[in-house]
Amino acid sequence: MKAPPAGAGGRQDDARTASAPLVGVLALQGDFEAHGRMLRALGAEVREVRVPADLEGLDGLVIPGGESTTMTLGIAREELGEPLRDLVRSGTPVLGTCAGMIMLDREHLGLADYRCRRNAFGRQIRSFEADLDIPGVDGAPVRAVFIRAPWIEDRGDGVEVLAEVEGHVVAARQDNMLVISFHPELAGETRLHELFLRGVRR
Repeated sequence: MKAPPAGAGGRQDDARTASAPLVGVLALQGDFEAHGRMLRALGAEVREVRVPADLEGLDGLVIPGGESTTMTLGIAREELGEPLRDLVRSGTPVLGTCAGMIMLDREHLGLADYRCRRNAFGRQIRSFEADLDIPGVDGAPVRAVFIRAPWIEDRGDGVEVLAEVEGHVVAARQDNMLVISFHPELAGETRLHELFLRGVRR
């Protein structure tokens, strides 16, 4: 790829961030394609992330739902653990959904100060939907689709609770990490991705 002229890179990056931020979607396993379609529809450029080099130059990152054990093995196989930690610790905004919420917790990537309970609401046959009021999301309540969903079992003081179901935390924020235990990309609910992208554009 041809390098930009000296001194032009910053201006190009600023223009891209203002108009079409570059968002990576971890694409080792899970529903990454649905997230990519939603992000593109909201005006973002999308890059599927499979190896460390795919993290370079990202303005934001989505860690999708899927199977957390398989995702953990894929991250180890591709030696993505430390590069992911470096990206998040640098302040890059991150959205973690379902298994993505799990991957960020103390027992996995160790980036967020909480611990998740996997399949907390039961197996797939126990899937359900709920209406949630989430700070920063205007309009009607968010219709949340829960499929083998986790919840946050315990958390540190720096974790802001955004929504609960039956007293269990299903949406939270810590620093640059926004995490939810449900699947907005399957319900056609764009407002969580819009909330995430507002942080990316800032």
